[in-house]
Amino acid sequence: MILRALPYAEPAVERDQRPPQPRPYALPDHSGVVVDLRAPEQLTIDLREGATEAPWLMSQEGLLGASGWERAAKRLLDVTVGGLVLAVLSPVLLSVALMVKLSSRGPVFYASDRVGCRGRRFRFLKFRTMCWDADARRHELYDQNEVPDGVVFKIRRDPRITRVGRVLRKLSIDELPQLLHVLSGKMSLVGPRPPLPEEVAAYGAWEAQRLLVKPGLTCVWQVSGRSDLDFHTWVSMDIQYIRDWNLWVDLKLIARTVPAVLTGHGAY
Repeated sequence: MILRALPYAEPAVERDQRPPQPRPYALPDHSGVVVDLRAPEQLTIDLREGATEAPWLMSQEGLLGASGWERAAKRLLDVTVGGLVLAVLSPVLLSVALMVKLSSRGPVFYASDRVGCRGRRFRFLKFRTMCWDADARRHELYDQNEVPDGVVFKIRRDPRITRVGRVLRKLSIDELPQLLHVLSGKMSLVGPRPPLPEEVAAYGAWEAQRLLVKPGLTCVWQVSGRSDLDFHTWVSMDIQYIRDWNLWVDLKLIARTVPAVLTGHGAY
């Protein structure tokens, strides 16, 4: 069975005859797969696969069921902390931009399409850490992928990474331009990391649950092993974060991100 959630169009009827607005719907016979009929983009969830995976989300738990003030508090945290960090580290960012530009051929920033909340694509920025033709050379390295399941592509000693880029990745400095996405509202400080469109194309219904919230700059698996973990563990941690979310969870994960970045464990 394929369930397809189409964009919602309000019928042209009188105000007193207007039907109630659609609400996110949890499928009771599939452990709570959430389908939001208000989503602006088309979303397809294939219920033939993943039904035995765990955990599954219900429509009103954790971050999905957060109240208006809780969402406002999360957004306030994003803007306040994100803006402060961006201001304090602006001299570092300028220095890094100069290093990237002078150390290798190519632009300062690497831009790519990523998939955000409910399938919305956005242009994603980070400091360039690879050679200028890295995307063209990617197909040559597929057989060296070190992440099980083949959905995500990562190599511990990727030959495309520059000398400066290796340092930036180790300390996660290359991710700092994403603070601009946090301030613009496309991302949050804490949430599942934004995937590539080709990664999302390989998702089943279970993995697609991580797209129900804004992507984040940091997340549970970023402070719990990062790239040393397999993809299934990443998704499980993301779903558990959504289920258990409260503002205190975000504050703890932000605090844990600092030592995780400084030690560089699992970063490559």
